[in-house]
Amino acid sequence: MMEGQINGHDYDVIVVGSGAGGAMAAYTLTKSGRKVLMLEAGRDYDPKTETPMFKSNFDAPLLGAGNSDKDFGFYDATVDGGWEVPGEPYTKGEGSEFLWWRARMLGGRTNHWGRYSLRFSEHDFKGFSRDGLGADWPFEYWDLAPWYDETEALVGICGTNTGLDDMPDSPEGVLQPPPKPRVPELLVSAAAKKLGIPTAPMHRAVLTRPKDDRQACFYATPCGRGCSIGAAFQTTTSLIPMAQATGLLTVITDAMVKEVNVDEKGKVNALTYIDKKTKQAHRLDAKVIILAASACESARILLNSKSESHPNGLANSSGHVGRNIMDSTGVSYGAHIPALEGRPKYNEDGHTANHLFIPWWGHKVQEKKAMAFPRGYHFEIGSGFRAPSSWVSGDLDGYGKPLKEIAKQAYGSYVGLALRGEMLPNDDCYMEIDEDVKDKWGIPVVKFHWKWSQHELKQVEHGLKTARQILETMGAKFDKPLPKAEDAILKGGQIIHEVGSTRMGDSPTESVTNQWGQTWDCSNLFVMDAGVFASNPHKNCTLTIMTLAMRNSTWLARQLDKGEL
Repeated sequence: MMEGQINGHDYDVIVVGSGAGGAMAAYTLTKSGRKVLMLEAGRDYDPKTETPMFKSNFDAPLLGAGNSDKDFGFYDATVDGGWEVPGEPYTKGEGSEFLWWRARMLGGRTNHWGRYSLRFSEHDFKGFSRDGLGADWPFEYWDLAPWYDETEALVGICGTNTGLDDMPDSPEGVLQPPPKPRVPELLVSAAAKKLGIPTAPMHRAVLTRPKDDRQACFYATPCGRGCSIGAAFQTTTSLIPMAQATGLLTVITDAMVKEVNVDEKGKVNALTYIDKKTKQAHRLDAKVIILAASACESARILLNSKSESHPNGLANSSGHVGRNIMDSTGVSYGAHIPALEGRPKYNEDGHTANHLFIPWWGHKVQEKKAMAFPRGYHFEIGSGFRAPSSWVSGDLDGYGKPLKEIAKQAYGSYVGLALRGEMLPNDDCYMEIDEDVKDKWGIPVVKFHWKWSQHELKQVEHGLKTARQILETMGAKFDKPLPKAEDAILKGGQIIHEVGSTRMGDSPTESVTNQWGQTWDCSNLFVMDAGVFASNPHKNCTLTIMTLAMRNSTWLARQLDKGEL
């Protein structure tokens, strides 16, 4: 096969992964005139024909509830994947609990995610400079701000500028209007205000106005099912078809990348993938490779790409590939609110998730080192009249008509607060290759090691107390003590925000890539997923993955234009 050709199509760059980073890289490069070959480990997927938008929970087994085969419910958009993928195991070190979410489908995790789209702030990029923990990013917020502007406008983010120090403003006209707050959210807001805690409209990648070929949300179906009209952002209804429309993108699905290959000088020159349909291995010559397979999958590929030039894995001269893994902290706490009982039932229009949320409010206190933990968190509000499913009766006792009346009275009166917080990297959280176990494709699997530190446990302890204060201010009554933080905190990986496995930095001895996602060891190898994150702020990471991929792919295209690669 000739260099840079497959099936008669030539290409400039191979992109591994079709999720947030991979699709944005492919979109940006094809728009700049570059030919891209995209490899996706999962199957082809078309939300326009496969999304069960208008199916009722009553049409599904177990009223649509989640189970070991469908973790987020029968209709969840992840049609081939989850925390367990048949034939693709991972192992865990002694005493470690970690869950690794994979979405083996075109579009990756963007078919499933919560679509919360909050910008990282100045605080988030320079945590080490402030408190000496973790690592700084190799640039300032203001270096990334223009790229946030472009990404938000392209993706379509609804929300509002707040002026809060945790929520950098967007330029006028970039954000689409947010939906109105729901009644329970207004009650949460009033209670939080009494405690000196702000609330704000959530920023979310859901259209409230039509855009391009995508329609505005009409509030009829849970976003987690995918969106056949393109209102809820996923790369399969936006970036990938837009890149394909240039005529410069070729996509190969069911392509499980095994390793990246190098020449005698240690420079990347090819990759090897397994065709999952034929089980045959294929080697593709490559001029430039972008890994965007998700943080841990990209690190796995690098660690499995050992050679004489790179005996510890590709791009791993620093020893940091697979280290510095972080997830978001997660815990939920909620209560029945008597004031919300017996409300007239009506259609609470809006997108699936919270319209209001509680951003982090403690930066100034932390700057004075007056808190027991160094990094912040936010609360997502769960409330309202959702489509009834298996949990509609909650913990109510009884049967028959009396039970139905009690359930109707209580329907919509539960308010939950879900904490999502920043984690700091520590030496106990990392991944390595388990040389004793291979997946069904013959590729060595990953072994995870995990342990929350006191920073995260103190944060969760504070969050539980704050959540109870807010709920009590709303009228909730509690007859049990708060759970211990170590019992309440969710497992590593359970929030599906793992980042940092190939982090960027200023130094090749302390990081895997430079600020452009270009690996220090191989100039024609890039990483453009959350693996490059130097820290993991409490906000959902997908908006920043896309923003970095747009910025870094633009830089890459310029390097190609100049003949630098």
